[in-house]
Amino acid sequence: MLRRTVLTSLAASVATPAFGDGYPDRPITLVVPFSAGGPTDLLARVMGERMGKELGQQFIIDNTTGAAGSIGVGKVVRAAPDGYTISIGHLGTHVANGTLYKNLSYDLLTDLVPITRLPSNPLLVVTSNAVPTKSLKELVDYLKANPDKISGGTAGVGSGSHLGALAFFAATGAKYQLVPYRGTGPAVQDLIANQIQVMVDQSSNSLPHVRAGKIRAYAVTAKTRSAAMADIPTAAEAGYPMEVAIWHGLWAPKGTPPDIVAKLNAAAIATLQDPAIKARMEDLGQDLPTSAEMAPAAFGAFHRAEFAKWKKILEDADVKVE
Repeated sequence: MLRRTVLTSLAASVATPAFGDGYPDRPITLVVPFSAGGPTDLLARVMGERMGKELGQQFIIDNTTGAAGSIGVGKVVRAAPDGYTISIGHLGTHVANGTLYKNLSYDLLTDLVPITRLPSNPLLVVTSNAVPTKSLKELVDYLKANPDKISGGTAGVGSGSHLGALAFFAATGAKYQLVPYRGTGPAVQDLIANQIQVMVDQSSNSLPHVRAGKIRAYAVTAKTRSAAMADIPTAAEAGYPMEVAIWHGLWAPKGTPPDIVAKLNAAAIATLQDPAIKARMEDLGQDLPTSAEMAPAAFGAFHRAEFAKWKKILEDADVKVE
């Protein structure tokens, strides 16, 4: 009788698939918490297309905007934890917003499951071509001489471009009027049209426009010059030490099974190991994480450390959401 019971149990365990077996069997929605055309949207589309090939299912990009990305993140928090709705986000959406928005209906550290760390972007200090300066020092002097006449765009309070602006203010002592947008893409279009004059923007978004001659770059907020933009000096070289990079990542709703997270993680690693994808990311000035840094546990630990670090920075700066 004991032998029959054991055999029956073994048969049942073999016949019952793991939760993630067969996943995915339908398209996956990747929520981008910003409008189309910005750096996070661009990264999402590159990753989604290639990860879809790895997993054999299409990734559907869902641009859900508002409140510096917190609305889109909340949509994923409330989604079913089945791996079919996931979020892309960055330092702003998944770290800064946790300090800035006191009325968030979710906890960024406990209501989401880390899938993987993605490339990070140093920032570029850029202006419209109408700004009459040629170097970072000239720009800083110009801003100090015209404190109420110059406007700069951000993707909202707590966004990467907003954090970049705060770092710029701290490093240079210069200020400009901050204009929030519902994404970096629309802000850059207004920069090109000289509706605003300054941005501290992610390299993946600004560099193509710099190369096309539509806007002017002054400095990169990296420790060393990037091979993709070797002619652009670092902020430190220009006399204003400022090292800021906007890292990205993927998250799933709390409760998503580990085997599904593992499949998504493996697809992301394979995507960034693709020579064509790797070359494209590096051409945009992005820094790629190692496979070890992309592991869910490692990314989770990194996320928690960044949350603690920026919480202090933002509280010390007394930044508030108006």
